[in-house]
Amino acid sequence: MVAAFGSDHVYRMDINQMVHFHLEQNADVTVAALAMPLEQCSTLGVVRPEHTGWIAEFQEKPAHPRPMAGDPRRALASMGNYIFSTDVLIGTLKAIRLRSEQDFGRDVLPRLIHTHNVCVYDFALNRALGIKPYEEQPYWRDVGTSEAYFAAHMDMLGDEPRFDIFNPSWPIYSDNYLGPETRIIDGEVRNSILGAGTVIRGARVNRSVIRREVVIEPDADIDECIIMDYSVIGRGAKLRRTIVDRYNIIPPGSVIGDARYLDQQRATASPSRITIIPKGKRGPGSVY
Repeated sequence: MVAAFGSDHVYRMDINQMVHFHLEQNADVTVAALAMPLEQCSTLGVVRPEHTGWIAEFQEKPAHPRPMAGDPRRALASMGNYIFSTDVLIGTLKAIRLRSEQDFGRDVLPRLIHTHNVCVYDFALNRALGIKPYEEQPYWRDVGTSEAYFAAHMDMLGDEPRFDIFNPSWPIYSDNYLGPETRIIDGEVRNSILGAGTVIRGARVNRSVIRREVVIEPDADIDECIIMDYSVIGRGAKLRRTIVDRYNIIPPGSVIGDARYLDQQRATASPSRITIIPKGKRGPGSVY
């Protein structure tokens, strides 16, 4: 069998449990799904299972998602995680190549449900070790939009985060980093995550995720932001609800963000007023 999983999602899953379900059901394809509010399902694939667990209908990003039976406020959304029996996947890939099709949700699954045994796996039944009582169970986010990406970062903050990244029983590993430790020379940092090598020099940082080797200069004000690796926030800059991609240098005195601040032309804003500054030009060596 072959597991095909989406790469732009945030969740913890014991994949063995889904594999065992696939084998027990003698399925050709198993689709992991989770009940989601209807208003969030127009950007997802929506499945409608029969009482047997086999999928009777698959809607890809429907404008009007079909609600679950007995629950008019939610729909069963595909997570984009699939288990395929190997021969079925090989045959499917050959067939879609002949038809010049490419998308699983739009082209492949709607056809497979009429020709093969395609069943749904309820992610809410999956149990990973070390999940704390205050966390959202089950937690899954498709971070394919700037709004979802921003919200998932905010979910990691607080004393009782909705998704606690510190879980020794089910760790999430990053790449090995051999740089310096974080340094706070002066300033105020509240409810934030600071990456290794970051230096804060007399700045205010509130409800933000600061990544690796970021330098925040004196009197800067960072509020509900995501600052990516190797960026420099200049003296006195004010940023709110802003995603700063890596290798950026924000000039001193810049004012960027939502209605509390004046937007500058170099930034663009999403519909929910999250300001996005694209990746800067990488210079030689570290920002230091």
